[in-house]
Amino acid sequence: MSTYVRHSHFRATLRVTSNQWRGTYSQRRSLYQTAIRSSAVISNEVPNEHDTHPINLAVKDNIAAKGFTTTCASNILTGNKIPFDATIVRQLRELNATIVGKSGMDEFGMGTHSTTSAFETIHNVCGLEKYSAGGSSGGSAVAVKKGEADLALGTDTGGSVRMPAAYTGIVGFKPSYGMLSRWGVVPYANSLDTVGLLARTVDPIGKAIIGDGLYREHDPNDPTSLPLQVRERCTKERSGYEGWGAIQNTAIQGLTFGIPLEYNIEELDSRIRQGWLTAAHKIEELGGRVVPVSLPFTKNALSAYYVIAPAEAASNLSKYDGVRYGKRDDEHGSDSYEGILYAKTRETGFGSEVKRRILLGSYTLSSEAMDNYFIQAQKVRRLVKRDFDRVFKLSNPLEDQLPFDLSDMEDTVQLENKLGPAQVDCLLSPTAPTTPPLLEDVMRQTPLDSYMNDVFTVPASLAGLPAISIPMDIPVDTAKEEEKLLSFGGLQLIGQYWDDARLLSVASILSRHVYPRISP
Repeated sequence: MSTYVRHSHFRATLRVTSNQWRGTYSQRRSLYQTAIRSSAVISNEVPNEHDTHPINLAVKDNIAAKGFTTTCASNILTGNKIPFDATIVRQLRELNATIVGKSGMDEFGMGTHSTTSAFETIHNVCGLEKYSAGGSSGGSAVAVKKGEADLALGTDTGGSVRMPAAYTGIVGFKPSYGMLSRWGVVPYANSLDTVGLLARTVDPIGKAIIGDGLYREHDPNDPTSLPLQVRERCTKERSGYEGWGAIQNTAIQGLTFGIPLEYNIEELDSRIRQGWLTAAHKIEELGGRVVPVSLPFTKNALSAYYVIAPAEAASNLSKYDGVRYGKRDDEHGSDSYEGILYAKTRETGFGSEVKRRILLGSYTLSSEAMDNYFIQAQKVRRLVKRDFDRVFKLSNPLEDQLPFDLSDMEDTVQLENKLGPAQVDCLLSPTAPTTPPLLEDVMRQTPLDSYMNDVFTVPASLAGLPAISIPMDIPVDTAKEEEKLLSFGGLQLIGQYWDDARLLSVASILSRHVYPRISP
């Protein structure tokens, strides 16, 4: 039996034929707590004497910011004020960021279109007010798109930064899991939650994370923050961390990009597919190489995610009972309902989508369902992660290099040479399968239909990998008014763990060629 160590030239790829790719509250503000700050808050804005360009920062409403309420867009946290800054907010304040407001979101981050908030529905902007802004960080994306913020903080659990970026035509970045501190962030699913950044272009994000050194910052308050020694070891194994812009001019030349065949789904909009193919051609023009790859367990990733995430959410939200955490229901004589303490508080405090996920998560963690659902989903998660590790040239610095039997490969996988299939530096895919949908259509969708929008973003979240969405031009039929409005889509780049610096540099260069209407 032929066996080789995970690293070398193994990667699962398939031949792709050409016909596979050629088929063919309008005025409401997204910042519902905008730039009205008390004098106490203003006094906390400490200018950085080394930076003469202040940053206007919008903060998602599940991230603590001193002087602002943090409600997670939920009735149960109405008026809740956290008396300190989240670590990421403090770090950005020290880099001369001024908070202009808290941005709207889906309740507790549970949603795809920013329509599950207890306070408002987030609308797209710039002529697209009838369309979805994506979720759950839709308010952060809209604030950036409208120019109210230069940089915005969001959280990405299964695509909640990248989807809004794709729907509003901006950039959304989810760093490697454990790079940015989550301390001060209200959790949804601890093993998936990642603080992300949104901006009009890649450069402000790259400057903050690489240029200003946020990637070096370990937070002892956050148990998921990568320790300093591990950060240093990971950084030594990667390129691009010398400084922002250090390798940008040659970022794409000589790199290999993989196109996952499993992402070419039947539901993919033909214009998004064509934009994806055009981006691949641009990469080849810039000196890169594009090859097809196979990620066979992608088809199971979404199912695994919607078992794992609700299970962790059910556990995290159990503390909101109105006794110690959450707003108590005081409209009834007793908080007990049919003998169950705090039932009324949770019934009136949580929205329908949050209740749905609590019920789903509680069931999958029950003794009768644990083995058949939660444990199986964790096994699928490991297989999804293994798929990524096999297609990347770089090894995962947090994983041992395991031998892999070539006999495990499918018969259809094409070998590049005797060592195995091609390996890649980055993966290239759409961010969302369609352009932004109409909000009235979103309101008619079933929960399952809504969950399907995350099909391209969830796999990277399950594996904890860095991923970025950049806008791309897509074909437009000038005879159709809607196509002229929706002339962009989201293009996603995924890198190996802790390859964030190179991924940002690649995205910075590529975005200027696939979406030239916005200058860097």
